[in-house]
Amino acid sequence: MEFGIYTLADIETNPQTGKTVSAKKRIQEILAAAKLADELGLQIVGVGEHHRLDYAVSSVPVILSAIAQQTKNVQLISTTTVLSTVDPVRLYEDFATLDLLSDGRAEIMAGRGAFIESFPLFGYDIKRYDELFEEHLELWQRLNKEERLSWHGNFRAPLENAEISPRATKEIPTWIGVGETLESARRAGRFGTGLALVILGGNPQFFLPLVEAYKLEFIAAKHPIENYKVAITGHGFFAEDGQKARDEFYAYYRNYWGNVNKQHGMAFHMDREDFEKATSPNTPLFVGSPDEIVEKILKQHELFEHTRFLAQLDIGGQPFETVARSIELLALEIMPKVNQYIK
Repeated sequence: MEFGIYTLADIETNPQTGKTVSAKKRIQEILAAAKLADELGLQIVGVGEHHRLDYAVSSVPVILSAIAQQTKNVQLISTTTVLSTVDPVRLYEDFATLDLLSDGRAEIMAGRGAFIESFPLFGYDIKRYDELFEEHLELWQRLNKEERLSWHGNFRAPLENAEISPRATKEIPTWIGVGETLESARRAGRFGTGLALVILGGNPQFFLPLVEAYKLEFIAAKHPIENYKVAITGHGFFAEDGQKARDEFYAYYRNYWGNVNKQHGMAFHMDREDFEKATSPNTPLFVGSPDEIVEKILKQHELFEHTRFLAQLDIGGQPFETVARSIELLALEIMPKVNQYIK
């Protein structure tokens, strides 16, 4: 199984100190985390986009290009690209450039994202989300294969024997990020992309129909079986002692969801009892000791047979030192133990 980390670059006040880092500092910490992950042998680093003042990254290819210059081996993936509100031609050019800068390490994960601010910002109609996503994905896949193409669609100017430059070292691996929507899982199967499940709550078993729908559509479309791939993504916080991990993370986790729900205009309350339930063995929240996390990953592997695990480790205003500890435990203890079991 491949292991990695990802960030959405949220800027939040540390609930322990009352201090908030600047966007500049937040980006510097993201670069440092990526460099550490690469040095410790993790395989993937992901960065997601938002277009809000409480997030530090809106230009994912720029940040991933900076990471490319400080790393040697990690795959560099967007987590996620809001595909409905980006021009696929510009997206391909940006990620092909990243691919050349990184010697073939670029990937994209496409999805809707947690917020909708990019739709009015870039002049797209949120009501046309599905149509935009399908058309942009279809064009992206052609751009990924063809250096010259003619194309006509409904949402952008046509292309007439257009030159698409530069060309990546190979086809850029593509994933679709899926939360709870069955149709999104089916779409990933129809288009032959990877499926990245974003599991942030609930019982992991509830997500099994998404994988099954993806697999059925993938097989029905007769895509090469080697392109079938499932990833699991979720929140994580690791410490040598499981109870210490829960004690430390509670304030950051409550802070994170309090802010996210406030941004959506929703009330939020989580007491310590709620949090303990959320971190229990049969939940998708990866908080605890390395052995506890290994057990959770292996349980999910029995369900999903996934080949990639990505942890979002830097939420809620944590200091970099805490994030770095989780990265170290993921790379040095969790990853080798999981792979020892599933070989």
